[in-house]
Amino acid sequence: MKTISLHYPLPEEVVHASPGVIALGYFDGVHLGHRRVIQKAIDIAKANGWQSTVLTFDPHPREVLGKSGYTRYLTPLADKLEQFEKLGVDITYVMKFDISLAAVYPEDFVEECLLPLSCRHVVVGFDYTFGHRGMGTAATLQELSKGRYEVDVIGPVNRLGEKVSSTIIREYLLNGDVEQTQQLLGRSYKVRGTVVHGDKRGRTIGFPTANISVSAPYLIGKNGVYGVRFKVDQAVYHGVMNVGIKPTFELEKKEKSLEVHLFDFSDEIYGKEVEVEFLFYLREEQKFAGVDALIAQIQKDVQTAKQRFARI
Repeated sequence: MKTISLHYPLPEEVVHASPGVIALGYFDGVHLGHRRVIQKAIDIAKANGWQSTVLTFDPHPREVLGKSGYTRYLTPLADKLEQFEKLGVDITYVMKFDISLAAVYPEDFVEECLLPLSCRHVVVGFDYTFGHRGMGTAATLQELSKGRYEVDVIGPVNRLGEKVSSTIIREYLLNGDVEQTQQLLGRSYKVRGTVVHGDKRGRTIGFPTANISVSAPYLIGKNGVYGVRFKVDQAVYHGVMNVGIKPTFELEKKEKSLEVHLFDFSDEIYGKEVEVEFLFYLREEQKFAGVDALIAQIQKDVQTAKQRFARI
């Protein structure tokens, strides 16, 4: 997949792109609904001998416009591009979203952004909006086409009796319901980062942990203990991860931390790039009366997690 960074107005070198089908949207999460939009664009492109393309934006429009809730992402840009490539997209255009682009009216977006990219067909979700104050809709795209491109609008995708959306997935994640999150994403939720030095307290109580510094602004779910799949150096391990502020030790620093205890593992992995998949939620983070109580609970967590893994 080729990735091309854009800004508004478009640079001259991309104005004469090869004819293609554009899947248009932000696509945070690249969930089941997003994948249906993108797959439709790929299918149309193959049928016509065109390029399959995605036009997405970075950062999220809500973040640029100062709206709450979008400083962290289900799929930061690198992860999103990886998902597009796995789906088989030929080209992804990443357009910088800024105040100047936010001010562009729908008709100008079509004339100055879509058509210069040699767009022959557009695919969007049913709730897609664009242009100044979100004035443009899927219907607007059709009205503004004037026969120069076709438009496909993909309806809502339902899973387990509800509409799949990034908003709902974020709510599930923040409630610790990673199994529902997985159902709507179509895959496990994961974060990437680097193993860094921590306070090494886990080692002293018999449960050494890998402290993860995330590599991008991921949305981290509810504080608590999770069963996780951990990937490092192409190898895969199981473990339990605590997300939170370690209240038992009453640390002054209250930043959320990610600490993973891996089963039957003793390798040195400081500085390694790793991937952590959230598979299930075990319990909420809690403050214990002392270290002995904490150790007893971790032992229970490990035992419970191993039983859960045995059923996966």
